[in-house]
Amino acid sequence: MTLHPLSAPPRLDGQIALVTGAAGGIGKATCLALAEAGATVIGTDITDAVDFGHSGVHYRRYDVTSIAETDALVKGIAEEHGRIDVLILCAGTISHRPLAESTDEEWKAILDVNLMGVVHPVRALFPVMCEQGYGKIVALGSIAAKIGGVASGPSYVAAKSAVHGLMKWVAKAGAARGVYASIVAPGPVETPMWQTVTQRAAPSPNGSVPLGRYGQPEDIAQAILFLCSPQSNWITGTVLDVNGGMLMD
Repeated sequence: MTLHPLSAPPRLDGQIALVTGAAGGIGKATCLALAEAGATVIGTDITDAVDFGHSGVHYRRYDVTSIAETDALVKGIAEEHGRIDVLILCAGTISHRPLAESTDEEWKAILDVNLMGVVHPVRALFPVMCEQGYGKIVALGSIAAKIGGVASGPSYVAAKSAVHGLMKWVAKAGAARGVYASIVAPGPVETPMWQTVTQRAAPSPNGSVPLGRYGQPEDIAQAILFLCSPQSNWITGTVLDVNGGMLMD
């Protein structure tokens, strides 16, 4: 059976992709999915080294909360590769404390990574993508931003809600210049970060997820790959819900 070209698997041959939070479950799976689709991937995180087991993924240490490191990273990639076509924003951290127990220090830490860790690379790369006339940006949002949390605290919910709004602004501002921006909003996914939730009071997948299981990192990576690919060329500013049916709207 011959597939229609639009039904072929997403391909990113020749494209340069930057992924933050690449050491995490979703970030690592995303790096591998993009590389398998033909992209040259620069995976970044704050750990010293990550073994991806794939020649198409190149690791660089990077702190998303640092403006200086952001500028140096973007400049270095642009000089080495000539362009950056795809930006995936997976860096994140979580808090479970209820509002009355939260502190200003906690709020700052959560907002620094989850919100400013998106602002910094987007702010640095957005004008570059506008100038080259093309770019796809996908930020990792959360079902928590849409329903007020699953088992996370208010600082996490607020940060992810801000990311949803920011990416819609970027989508509107970049549309005429060929720059796309969207959000993938996962439900509960079995990652090291989610394990910190399940040790507390996480909902059972059998009772809360219609498809009967938590997500896997690869579930989210494939949704991100779709939004990076030519198959999504008439989609921007969207929040793609990937949650096993927990939220249907």
